[in-house]
Amino acid sequence: MVREWLAALINQQADLQVCGEADSAPKALQMIGLVHPNVAIVDISMEGGSGIELIKNIKASHPEVMMIVLSMHDEALYAERALRAGARGYVMKREATKRVLQAIRSVLGGKLYLSDNMAMLMAEKFVDGRPKTAGSVVERLSDRELEVFQLLGRGYSTRRIAEELHVSVKTIQAFCARIKEKLGLPSATELLRAATRWHDSQQER
Repeated sequence: MVREWLAALINQQADLQVCGEADSAPKALQMIGLVHPNVAIVDISMEGGSGIELIKNIKASHPEVMMIVLSMHDEALYAERALRAGARGYVMKREATKRVLQAIRSVLGGKLYLSDNMAMLMAEKFVDGRPKTAGSVVERLSDRELEVFQLLGRGYSTRRIAEELHVSVKTIQAFCARIKEKLGLPSATELLRAATRWHDSQQER
C-alpha cells in the first residue's frame, strides 16, 4: 500500500517517474540493475535483508544511484547510519507527504536531505563528539548488531533471524553475545527483555 501510494504521488509530478518497484532487498538490487534509476527510495525494514545492507550493496554495485530512506524508524537512530551506508536523504513516513518530493528533488540537485531536527542533532554530535539522543545506548551497536537486536525485539528466534539474514545460527549467537556485552546485559533473558522494550518504544514513536 505504501509503495502504491508513493508511486502514485511521484507519477503525478511532471518531472518525475517511477521506473520500478520491489518488495524485498534481493529483488530491489536486481531491479536496479535492470532499470538503472537516478534515485532509489529504500525502507529500513525489508524482506530478505535490511535496508541498511541494501544501501551498502547498491552503493557498491551501482554507485551512480542516489538513495533516500523512507522509514517509520526513528531518524535519530537510523539517519546517520543510513548516510554512512551511502544514502543521501532520510524521510520519516509520518512526514512523507510533504517531504518525500522535496527530498527527491534535493538529492537530484546534489544535496543531502535531512529534517531540520536531525541536521541539528548531527551538528551537535559533531561539535560535542557525543550523541544527544535517547537512543544513544543502542548507538553502541554496529548496523548488523542493531538489525539482530531489532529482530529479537520483534520476537524472532535465533534460527529465524539466521534464516532472515542468510547466515548460520552460530553467527547470530555470536552477535547476541556481543550485543549483551555492549549493552551490559547479564543474560539472554535480559537481552530479550531489552530488545522487546526497545522495539515497543520504537512502535510508540
